Amino acid sequence: MKIATYLNNGAEQSALLISDRLYNLNEASDRLPRTLTEMLQRWEQLAEIAKEADKHIKSNPEAVPSVALSDVQLIAPVPRPASCRDGYAFRQHVFAARRNRGVEMIPEFDEYPIFYFTNHNAIQGPGAVECMPDHFKNLDFELEIACVLGKKGRNFTAAEADRYIAGFCIMNDMSARVLQMEEMKLNLGPAKGKDFSTVIGPWLVTPDELEPFKVPAKENHTGNNYNLKMTCKVNGIQVSEGNVADMDWTFAEIIERCAYGVDVYPGDVIGSGTVGTGCFLELNGTAKLENPQAVPQWLQPGDVVEMEIDGLGTLTNHMVKVDTDWSLLAIKKTH
Repeated sequence: MKIATYLNNGAEQSALLISDRLYNLNEASDRLPRTLTEMLQRWEQLAEIAKEADKHIKSNPEAVPSVALSDVQLIAPVPRPASCRDGYAFRQHVFAARRNRGVEMIPEFDEYPIFYFTNHNAIQGPGAVECMPDHFKNLDFELEIACVLGKKGRNFTAAEADRYIAGFCIMNDMSARVLQMEEMKLNLGPAKGKDFSTVIGPWLVTPDELEPFKVPAKENHTGNNYNLKMTCKVNGIQVSEGNVADMDWTFAEIIERCAYGVDVYPGDVIGSGTVGTGCFLELNGTAKLENPQAVPQWLQPGDVVEMEIDGLGTLTNHMVKVDTDWSLLAIKKTH
């Protein structure tokens, strides 16, 4: 089952996505709410009703009014998550990023999964990503997969954690690298370098849709994993390729850590962290190692970023520069 969210007369509206047409949840069944945000609050009950409606529509598409996917403006499938965390699941990316900085691989990576909180009020879906001038100082994409939780819980194990996942989507963890690197010198995690935009979409895909892609987790790890190719194109040129199956830490293990001593909630979004080769920061560093004359590449105003993951669709955004000269970097205090 795929559920998209779009603007319907300016209001949030979620719909079943079937063969490039959208069937509003509340029209597909009078037992379903208008939005996925509401549906997640009673996910275990309502997901079964939605699956029945999805099956009915597939056998009788004319039974419910619909609108063409191409005729609507998609927004994030969950426009206002309860929270947004981002993990660090791909060892390849961590190793390459550290190698490129001339530091050893950190052994703690293999001991436990980590995450940081980002701005859940800056979640957005396909379309324009508005950036301030400082953001365009080494503006970067980050190719990731995210899960959305559909159940409240606390202190459960990784063996139980996959049951808390309502579905998956693509995530682009946008990064303003100059702001990020400056503030992280103070050893307090990413803030202004990250908080302006995190993109998720284009829709939510339930785990049952990904059953054919399921593969074993890495050795000594617990939880579901999936063989899903991941790519990113910038202005039509592919710059990144990886696979969800390369996750060392599973979502189940990340969620287990998230829920230790604290409640997780329906509507929480949890990202995987960047896949290997999944951002310009890593790609530029690797290119510099191979050729000291290599010219780094960063996102520019007008650039189009297309992220595709097998089974999850394509998430497309274009970068827009806000018409202002306001700059945080320009007002730094000096000694």
